[in-house]
This record gives sequence, C-alpha cells and structure tokens, in this order.
Amino acid sequence: MLIGVPKEIKNHEYRIGLTPGGVRELVANGHNVIVERDGGAAIGFDNEQYVAAGASIIDTAQEIFATADMIIKVKEPQPQECKMLRPGQVLFTYLHLAPDPDQTRLLVESGATCIAYETVTDARGGLPLLAPMSEVAGRMSIQAGAHHLEKAQGGLGMLLGGVPGVAPAKVLVIGGGVVGTHAARMAVGMGADVTILDRSLPRLRELDSEFDGRLRCVYSTADAIEQYALEADLVVGAVLIPGAAAPKLLTRDIIAKMKKGAVVVDVAIDQGGCFETSKATTHQEPTYVVDGVVHYCVANMPGGVARTSTMALTNATLPFAVALANKGAKQALLDDVHLLNGLNVHAGKVTFKAVADVLGYEFLDARAALEK
Repeated sequence: MLIGVPKEIKNHEYRIGLTPGGVRELVANGHNVIVERDGGAAIGFDNEQYVAAGASIIDTAQEIFATADMIIKVKEPQPQECKMLRPGQVLFTYLHLAPDPDQTRLLVESGATCIAYETVTDARGGLPLLAPMSEVAGRMSIQAGAHHLEKAQGGLGMLLGGVPGVAPAKVLVIGGGVVGTHAARMAVGMGADVTILDRSLPRLRELDSEFDGRLRCVYSTADAIEQYALEADLVVGAVLIPGAAAPKLLTRDIIAKMKKGAVVVDVAIDQGGCFETSKATTHQEPTYVVDGVVHYCVANMPGGVARTSTMALTNATLPFAVALANKGAKQALLDDVHLLNGLNVHAGKVTFKAVADVLGYEFLDARAALEK
C-alpha cells in the first residue's frame, strides 16, 4: 500500500501523522510511505530522518492526496483537503464530525473511506486512539488554566497552589474520564483545592481510592455543577459522549454568576463544547471573555506540545495503520470490530449512528456498508 502523510495545515498545528519510527514500521511491513516536505520539521522530525526510515519526501500535499492509497493525518481534513480525497481512498485521522456539518458533507461527497481515531474502541470499552491526546489535553488544561488565572492574562490573579498562609485556587473538573483524571492529577500535584464531578458512582469510588482523599469526588447533578462552579476559580470541562456532540453542562446563566476573572477550559470543544458560551479558539488567540469569565477553548490543545503528542499518538495508531495496510481497509475493518467502530463515512454513506442522528443523515451500519 502507498501511505501518504501530509503536513497539517490547521492554525498552529505542528503535529504529524507518523513519526520516523512509525514510517520505519510500515516500510518493514512492505509498504511505501510518502511524507510532505518539512511535515515534521517544526517538532524536530526532519526530512532526513524520514528518508532514513524509508520514506520518500514529496513537495506538495496535492501530490500525496492524488497518489496515496491511505492518508494518515492528525486533525480533521480542512475543506481544501476534503476536496482532494477520492472514492476508495482511506483517510485515517481525527474527524469529530458531529459538530461539523460542512466537513461531514465534504467527506460524504468524496466517496472516501473515513476512519475516525476518536471512535475506535477497545475490549475494555475505552477509546485507545483518543486516550493519548485526552491524557495530554487533561494535563494541559490545568497548565493553561493556571497561566490564564494570572492577572496579565485576564484572570483573577491567583496562584493555583497558593502559598503558606494563602488558600489555593479552587478547581472544578467536570467528568471523571481520561481527561478529567489527568486534569485532576495535575491540579492536585500543583496544590490546588480540587473537586471532580461524574455521573458514575463506581468511577467516583475509583477516583476516591486513586487520589486517597486528596480531592472531593461528587456525584454530578445540575445542582452540584452550579454550586461548585460558582465557588471555582478554574473549571475544566472534560465530558465526552463518543462520536456525539457534547452536552452543555455549564449554562450561560451559571457563567454570568461565576467569579469575575475565573477561567473555564473546555476540553470538549472538538465535539462542540460542554459550556453554553464555548466557541472554538486557536493557539494564536486562545481566549475570550464572557461576563468577566476567561474562556480557553482551543480546539487542538495537544498541538501546543506537538512533539510529545505526535509520539504518543503514533504509539497508539500504528498497530491499526499496519493492519489497514497489510490487509487492505475493507478486510482490516471487517476483521476487527473495534477498528470497525471507527468507520464514520464510507462510499458516500454515514456509518456512525451518533453522527447520522445529529446531522440528519440516513444511517447505514458500517459492516453493511462495507459488504455492499
């Protein structure tokens, strides 16, 4: 199989779909890999490293999209990239289609086979290709939140962990999954006063045991969200419904009553955001203010630590990429129900129910779509 790795073109996105080590693995399996010139140069993966790993360097994305059998990316394809996709071609990347009707329409029109990292599953019910970026984003949410609590960044002027004689900042984490757990770990480590909300009592028990009483584990209700949000200096939104739009858990009314200079970080922004006042921002202009509350809603947070993120992502995606290349996409998908769960669009049909439901498409079961 000919595998293409274009340079990412989203604002301040420096990650790349494969590390040189990932390229070497695919080449060792008998495949050809083409990488866009300087695709990884910004994070220390230069052209020479890719060539040494067995890749060919290609000057333009147009050449890669025109010739590759499978495109491996990081972020969802931008409109000009969607228009370069063709029937039968495989796209393997993050998609986040539910809040993005334009991208969904363009992928449907392309006829390509589009596999979303974020809906691939594992035997434990987890999302193994979302997990590494969720770990990064969870940890970054506290780093970013602490920075924007500084007065010069528009915040209240608080040090997250306080100092002897001064109380630490209050941090509310909504959601006890991968993002929330890693956010809580960072916040606790920095000395903050942390509360985590979740709707699963078993998960709250696990968190209570894991953190050994160093944070509050509270059952999530509308009442609890409001109570703790109004007390908080920093709120992290860390909820996820796989493949679907995020629920709006922090309402505009609650935001209006929060402390002036408080910071909210919406890690769910890729899925439309879990705060009613959220709108996607970029690393170039990461924040805006609503009712005196600083909103950090960067849609590609892990891109801020692009080298770490690229290495973590390739570790997770590589076994699936090898399977797709070795068996061909159709057979690899049919052989692995967890990879099959990643199929969102195939040959002009939407094959992920949550996306079809929210965007008004006819849903076609993924296995049925492949076997047509």
